[in-house]
Formats: sequence, structure tokens, C-alpha cells
Amino acid sequence: MSETLKAGLSATRRVQIDHDRTISFMGDDCRVYSTPKLLYDIEMACRDLLLEHTEPGKDSVGTRIELDHIGATLMGMWVEITVTLAEVNGAAVSFDFTARDSVEVVARGKHNRFIVGVEKTAQRLKAKLARAS
Repeated sequence: MSETLKAGLSATRRVQIDHDRTISFMGDDCRVYSTPKLLYDIEMACRDLLLEHTEPGKDSVGTRIELDHIGATLMGMWVEITVTLAEVNGAAVSFDFTARDSVEVVARGKHNRFIVGVEKTAQRLKAKLARAS
């Protein structure tokens, strides 16, 4: 593991809430950030922070999420997602996160990831596919 990968690391990413990130069942005037897209954006913010502090050939996979989506963000607004590395336990890492738009906090929670070797993981997945066939 990289010596720079330590609890306390933090990053903030701003996401523009476009049409593809919204739900449609409230009508076009009330399109809001969907929970699945919010979850994806949180995972990518955590992953990108890890990639800055891991060796080439390493990546990470999500293993757990606790997400409270507590506010609606309308299409056309932005959300800032702040992720903070809370714990490093070998290859297992955990994050705390918050997301806020220009008005309020819209989400908070925790996310766990596991750092993996890309090549070794690909081999394992291909072996599983072969067994499934």
C-alpha cells in the first residue's frame, strides 16, 4: 500500500445535474437527481481519490454503502460531493461522505472499498465465467 494512503485524505468533486442523472416520473419541471446516479458519483469520487494514492496495476471495488439521500436536487443544479478517507485497514478502506447543492446537504453516509490488483481480479473473473458456462 502507498505510504500516502492515510486516513484524513479528502477530495471534493462538483457534479452538474444533467438530464441523464435525473428521474422522470415527477414530470419534466421536477426532474431531480436520482439516487442510483448519486451513488455512482459517490463511488467514483472515492475511487478517484484512491487512484491518486495506489500503485499502477491497482484499482478498487465497492463493497458496502450506507446512503441517506435526504434532499432533492433539481436538474440544472450542481452537487458537491466531499469524500474523506476515514480508515485504512490493509486493502480495505472506508470513507465518510456528504453531498450538498447550493441550498442544502442532500446526502451523507459511508462507503467501503477494497483495493485489488487489476490483472489478478480479471483472471479470477474470467475463471468464474468459464465455470458458469
